[in-house]
Amino acid sequence: MTVNPITTGRIQSAIALASSKTGVDFDYLLGQAKLESGLNANAKAGTSSASGLYQFIEQSWLSVVKKHGAEHGMAWAANSIGQSSSGRLSVGDAGTKAAILALRNDPNAASLMAAEYASDNKTSLEGTLNRPASGTDLYMAHFMGLGGATKFLKTMQANPQASGAALFPAAARANHNVFYDSNNQPRTLSAIYDRFADKLGGAAAGASATATPANYAAQALDMNGSTVITGNNESADDALAWATTAMGRFTGKTTQTAVNVLRPTPDTARLAYMMLARLGG
Repeated sequence: MTVNPITTGRIQSAIALASSKTGVDFDYLLGQAKLESGLNANAKAGTSSASGLYQFIEQSWLSVVKKHGAEHGMAWAANSIGQSSSGRLSVGDAGTKAAILALRNDPNAASLMAAEYASDNKTSLEGTLNRPASGTDLYMAHFMGLGGATKFLKTMQANPQASGAALFPAAARANHNVFYDSNNQPRTLSAIYDRFADKLGGAAAGASATATPANYAAQALDMNGSTVITGNNESADDALAWATTAMGRFTGKTTQTAVNVLRPTPDTARLAYMMLARLGG
């Protein structure tokens, strides 16, 4: 039996679909996947339990699937995950646990859960920091967990020159190249943050050179078997004219703007659906 490979096009289609369903910015999700796994759905970390397109560790994956899995057709998985009094998540049946963890390697499941995880973290961080959360903030939450990212960002606000390794010794031991420079000197919180911002920006720019929601939305539609309705009684030609103008506005922005801002706005979602309406017609 021949197994179809997980192509880059399939992965980008899955990310576009997740973006349209959740309102989380396509560029952010694409850049994060490029940075985490190089768009390799089967990537496996050598130093932790992290796996898949977005390199979820086991506990983080079980947590987001338990919370959001049922919303996206994975109720069987969500209902199988239990939580102890200490907060640790587990699955009683070994086979079921293996199946749930294997979903990290499915582009659709991984993209949807990454988008939901980012959305949850955005809400929490903005409530704590009293400012809009940037793409880099959200990536920090993915990398360090919400608690770690909150501690990092709040400390950085007060003392940007504080040592990251001193604040997070365990994380520094596991990620030496993040917390120390090439001369083995500990990086400041500000330097660590800027490094993540640069990496996320570079990944998004490289990945977005040939990928946009409009490019891959048609493939996502084919995979999902759905019918798109514009909801505004517009003709396909009117939709295309609107989408072309809007795309010009979006692509004219700088990479930093695209990476650092989530755009869960009606215009962003409408752009993808207008293009779908035209391409699907």
